[in-house]
Amino acid sequence: MTQFWRLTTQADFALLGNVVEHLDAVGLEAMSSWSLFDEGDIARLDLIFTEDPDIEVVRATAGFPAEMELSCAPMPEEDWVRLSLKGLKPVEGGRFTLFGAHDRDAVADGQIGIEIEAGPAFGTGHHGTTRGCLIAFSQMLDAGAVPTSILDLGCGTAVLAIAAAKALPDADILASDVDPEAVEESLENCRKNETPGIDCFVAEGLDHAKLAGRQFELVLANILAGPLVELAPGIADILTPGGKVILSGLLTEQEAMVRTAYEAAGLSVHRQPPLEGWETLVASKT
Repeated sequence: MTQFWRLTTQADFALLGNVVEHLDAVGLEAMSSWSLFDEGDIARLDLIFTEDPDIEVVRATAGFPAEMELSCAPMPEEDWVRLSLKGLKPVEGGRFTLFGAHDRDAVADGQIGIEIEAGPAFGTGHHGTTRGCLIAFSQMLDAGAVPTSILDLGCGTAVLAIAAAKALPDADILASDVDPEAVEESLENCRKNETPGIDCFVAEGLDHAKLAGRQFELVLANILAGPLVELAPGIADILTPGGKVILSGLLTEQEAMVRTAYEAAGLSVHRQPPLEGWETLVASKT
């Protein structure tokens, strides 16, 4: 069984959010995932490693302030799965319920179930960004939208692509991520959720032959504020007239920056209610 180490720190949510964005830009050797928890007056950031990390190297690489206390300890071999299964209860996001295999009987009548197993990977759906996207997508469906061409950009575990495939089984759905391991996990989740028609592939942003010349009625982009800003003109270009993009992965203090980028690209932007300090925007092309 793989041994994991958990490095933990507590601080202001916005400060830790900035650290997370920097982390995703620079990367950390042997880090398998991170989780940011809003716990009221103070937030907690957990970094999970597959090797015992050098705390000072992590501090310097991730940009943690010198005075911030970082603690690291090995996780008992049985701890990760046991605690994950205990703590990750089914989560509802609009008309969708995300669950682990241990909770297959917990999906309420009328809800669309998506099975995402607990494990050392980000994207089980318990994060406010994923829930925010699912709620926004549900509202679009409730309003009568039936997009037939959909791109899950930066798909992670493919939660959003799977949600789209289950709600709209006739849609043409693509899912891309810069991380080959994420794409492998996405393919496994598609198989497990009986949505094999989703085309999952590795791509750096919008740079891929499968995206060349394509336009989509809906783009799902749950990534981070920096990449969202950089991709704004390209995302606007690949939307069909009347198309929409659901944006998340941004902190409240980053909302104005991202909104401005998409308005500058010619889209009208609607702000969803924030969840756990994270924002979701829905931008439309006229």
